[in-house]
Amino acid sequence: MVVGGVALVLHGVVRLTADLDLMLDLSDKNLSKFLEVMKALGYKPKLPVDPRDILDRKKREKWAKEKNMIAFAFINQKHDYKEIDMFIDEYIPFDTAYRKKKTLLAGDVKINVVSFDDLITLKEISAREQDKKDIKMLKELGLRHGKK
Repeated sequence: MVVGGVALVLHGVVRLTADLDLMLDLSDKNLSKFLEVMKALGYKPKLPVDPRDILDRKKREKWAKEKNMIAFAFINQKHDYKEIDMFIDEYIPFDTAYRKKKTLLAGDVKINVVSFDDLITLKEISAREQDKKDIKMLKELGLRHGKK
């Protein structure tokens, strides 16, 4: 599912964002498929590590604990300004979030986007300055659309 700045935009918040943030099912099978897609699209890890390291739950836990890592970044090998980040942990259980997802259209493309409420929760967990601004904008948008 799409999360982060692109999810904000798809939910109706006007905001510039430079990367695509994803929340994935972190099962080995799904992560293996994700790695195949990243490779086929010309993406590699931004850090000098083996991309298959994301399959190791203990390594992801170590990165989170020792490096305060929230997401693993991939960059396009031909266009390094194109970045895709994936959460390395389930800050909200994936199955729960997936059941509440919204399928939104961007042109003719259907995109699975984290729900409005889960997006706020993820922003609260991250709690960076930009996230705090995003939460404020989301809540204002929600009030205008009758969400509490």
